[in-house]
Amino acid sequence: MDHSSHVQSPTATAAPGSAGHAGHGHEGHNQHSPDADRQQMRVVESWAVAASATLHCLTGCAIGEVLGMVIGTTAGLHNAATVVLSIALAFVFGYGLTMRGVLRAGVNVRTALKVALAADTVSIAIMELLDNAFIVAMPGAMNAGLTSVLFWASLAGSLVVAFLLTTPVNRWMISRGKGHAVVHQYHHAH
Repeated sequence: MDHSSHVQSPTATAAPGSAGHAGHGHEGHNQHSPDADRQQMRVVESWAVAASATLHCLTGCAIGEVLGMVIGTTAGLHNAATVVLSIALAFVFGYGLTMRGVLRAGVNVRTALKVALAADTVSIAIMELLDNAFIVAMPGAMNAGLTSVLFWASLAGSLVVAFLLTTPVNRWMISRGKGHAVVHQYHHAH
C-alpha cells in the first residue's frame, strides 16, 4: 500500500495535539485527559456499586417476598395480611443477608444489626413500596394461585421494577456515605 499521499509536507500546520496527522480528519477530536478518564471510571464504578448493593438487597427482599406470598396464599390469608407478611419477611431476610456478611468481618451481633439497619432500611422500604404497588396494581395478581403464571410473572416483574427504580436511590445514598456505603468497610475487612 502506498502511503506517500499521507506524508505531511514540512510547511503544513498541524492542529495542536495532532502533529503528523493533518488531512486525516483528527483535527476536531478532543484529547481525553487522564482526569476525565478517571472521572468516567468513577461514575461507572459508582453505578456498578449501586447495582451490586441493590441486587444484594433485592435478594433478601425477594426471598422474604416470595416466602410471604407463598405462605399467605397457601394459608388463604387475606390479601392485606399476605402483603404485610411479605414485607415483614423481606425486611428480615434483607437485614439477615447484610448481617451475615458483616458478622464475617468479626463484629458482634449488635453492631452487625446496627450496620444492617443503616445500610438497608431505606433501600428495602423503597423496594417493598414499589414491588407491592406493582403486584397490587396488576389485575388479578393478588388472587392468582401459586400454580398461576400470572402470580409468578407479576412477582418477577415487581422485583425488576424495584431493582430498576431503587438502584439510582442507592447510588445517591452511597455517594453521600449512606446506605450500603456503611457496609463496604466490613466487606473488605478480611
